Amino acid sequence: MSDLLTCAHCGARNRVQTVPDAQVPACARCGQALPWLVTGTDATFTQDVRASVPVIVDFWAPWCGPCRVIAPALEALAQERAGKLKVVKVNVDDHPQAPGRHAVQGIPTLLVFRDGEVAGRQVGAVGLPELRAWLDCSLPTK
Repeated sequence: MSDLLTCAHCGARNRVQTVPDAQVPACARCGQALPWLVTGTDATFTQDVRASVPVIVDFWAPWCGPCRVIAPALEALAQERAGKLKVVKVNVDDHPQAPGRHAVQGIPTLLVFRDGEVAGRQVGAVGLPELRAWLDCSLPTK
């Protein structure tokens, strides 16, 4: 399974494996880091949250209004922090096991992972400034 990522620098469209081997994806044309935004599944979840950068998992559903509200802010954050952040979107209707294992009771629920471990949780839709602040508080520098 692969996702199509567009380079913010040159506009090239790059096909990237959903579960790359922990490497930050780079543009095939210009070499710049790509915004790493992928679709996660129950089958790929464990691999999805293990990356060389922090990972935000967005548990969402297509019928959820707040989920649709927060989606552009997550995309903007992935663009801003290209090469420094991975965003994984998991549709809870299609993939209920991963949210069940992480006690997700409402959506949208965001979990941030560092080194495969949960480092923070955000429930409900928030704007881009709040997302930045939450991420920065959840991931103190090592």
